[in-house]
Amino acid sequence: MTEKEYGKLVQSMAPKSPILKDCINAFWIGGLICAIGQLILNGYTALGLDKTDAGTATSMSLIFLSALLTGLSLYDNIAKYAGAGTLVPITGFANSIAAPAVEFKTEGFILGVGAKMFTIAGPVIVYGVSASVVYGLIYWLATCVF
Repeated sequence: MTEKEYGKLVQSMAPKSPILKDCINAFWIGGLICAIGQLILNGYTALGLDKTDAGTATSMSLIFLSALLTGLSLYDNIAKYAGAGTLVPITGFANSIAAPAVEFKTEGFILGVGAKMFTIAGPVIVYGVSASVVYGLIYWLATCVF
């Protein structure tokens, strides 16, 4: 059997993915998460916070809710149904940090939670910090030297 024949066999045997249904679920769940974020933002604004502080408090609230739902093993159930819809940046990032921490808590706080918490999110944080330093230096050189 050639590699092409094997590829065709695998493709014919693989279950078909309901792409339209998956896209619709991702769209409405992601939209629901964004709508909840907007409601939280409106609530903080109604409490008297200015726009910047309300945005910060909203981000913190969404991170807390995502980590809480991850700890209660509910976020994974939502993600199974919604797929990419749960990757709305702030909640998906919080889940990616909290999930390994919860999974490895039996290994202790240092070697389990502390070491595993950034296994997925760590490279993103390192890249973000490194890129911001490089961009900052370029900006500084462009504004001060030229």
